Amino acid sequence: MGLTKYKLGELISLCETKNDNLKYGIKDVKGISIQKEFIETKANMEGVSLKPYYLVQPDDFVYVAVTSRNGEKITIAHNISDDTYIVSSSYLVFKVKRKDLLLSDYLFIYFNRPEFDRYSRFNSWGSAREIFSWEDMCDIDIKLPDIIIQQKYVDVYRAMLDNQKNYELGLDDLKLVCDVYVENLLRCNYGKLGNYIEKNKKRNVESVFKKSDIKGFNNEGQFIEPMRLFSGDISTFKIVSKDDFVYNSRINSTIKKLSIVINESSDLIVSPAYESFRVINNNELYPFYLYMLLQRESFARKVLFNSFGSSTIVFGFDGLCEIDIPIPNYAQQKNIAYIYRAYKERWNLNEKLKAQIKDICPILIKGSIEEARKAKEA
Repeated sequence: MGLTKYKLGELISLCETKNDNLKYGIKDVKGISIQKEFIETKANMEGVSLKPYYLVQPDDFVYVAVTSRNGEKITIAHNISDDTYIVSSSYLVFKVKRKDLLLSDYLFIYFNRPEFDRYSRFNSWGSAREIFSWEDMCDIDIKLPDIIIQQKYVDVYRAMLDNQKNYELGLDDLKLVCDVYVENLLRCNYGKLGNYIEKNKKRNVESVFKKSDIKGFNNEGQFIEPMRLFSGDISTFKIVSKDDFVYNSRINSTIKKLSIVINESSDLIVSPAYESFRVINNNELYPFYLYMLLQRESFARKVLFNSFGSSTIVFGFDGLCEIDIPIPNYAQQKNIAYIYRAYKERWNLNEKLKAQIKDICPILIKGSIEEARKAKEA
């Protein structure tokens, strides 16, 4: 009992099996996020050979060595599925080789802490790009309790994770209901979106709003604090009122959905670089119904068709106005908006569950270490 100190390199090994026989295809390609999750790849895969891609088998880990410009986090994920993924050869894939000493889930709990993010950033090296290399990973000093104690805390983590995954399954069912409803709407009358919306021309010219009122937004349709501080004049910033929309007109060719948000609370201001508009008559077009349509992948395809530019693709307000959308009766609009709102609220709750799991990881590691120390003293 007690704690045993190891170099992590004693317990893990690189996995360098490549997709030489092309057994795995485009649908198996994954990226990883700074939230330490596998995600659908954002790369343009047209014409890309998948032979050099590394296999990420069940229970394998994968990480990106580059840590600069990464929100002060290291991008790493653990494959807890039963499926094999493939990832770019620029990623590093590894596994636990001494499972008699270290549980894979326990290692991921260890990685899934702010302390490890700080450690990996502090120990990254380079000028143009800072790297946390494989040698750096292997050089980590890790103190481990015995397997029995590790398993006890892994069980707590797994119980929380299973609860979140079960909740997520219900979320998928609700999204399916919403998708079926929308498919049925495709048979109704269509109208040019430009007939129902107008550009937002309100500016902060009287400086009613302060720098603390500036908001950015993320790809999930949520207002967030801006990524950088604004030191200059904000009189040209756009005032966004309740039910106003904001979107980023600069897009890339691989978008899955338009980066857009609807304001459902009090007034705020956003950068003049963003496009903003509102529904002219809320009794003809229900704003949240429109928001639901604009968030769909099928709409993203229309966005690309109505965009222009080469190095930078722009989807301006004029292009938005040219798109045809289904216009069912007002009662139907509200019904589907109600379902979609329920989906978004549950999605937000699911994200909170994920955050709770992440927040408990430092507590689990600390608890396991303290228990091991007490066991040694007993």
